[in-house]
Amino acid sequence: MLKIYGIKNCDTMKKAMNWLSEQGVAYEFIDYKKAGVAESQLPDWMARADWKVLLNTRGLMWKKLTEEERTGVDAAKAQALMAQYPALIKRPVLDTGKTLLVGFDPEKYAKELL
Repeated sequence: MLKIYGIKNCDTMKKAMNWLSEQGVAYEFIDYKKAGVAESQLPDWMARADWKVLLNTRGLMWKKLTEEERTGVDAAKAQALMAQYPALIKRPVLDTGKTLLVGFDPEKYAKELL
């Protein structure tokens, strides 16, 4: 079964889950902030998707970071930041078992899932 990771009250998450439901695609939702799985999943996710794709630099959490935290980000620093602040992980993260889709794009979802 597909696993979709994110934060329940996120609008993009709601769009993705609505799309999956409308298409009749079964999935398991995992709130990575509440379940605390972000840190354990990050090494696998970063091996399957570029850290630059996973790191959400447009969100409110990124803006709340100090200048020092936002400076000189590389893969290791990005992983540490996302583990410390799971809200920095772009949402949703959809794990099909073989593919990792980051962010919600109906066309990519359709191509991969339908």
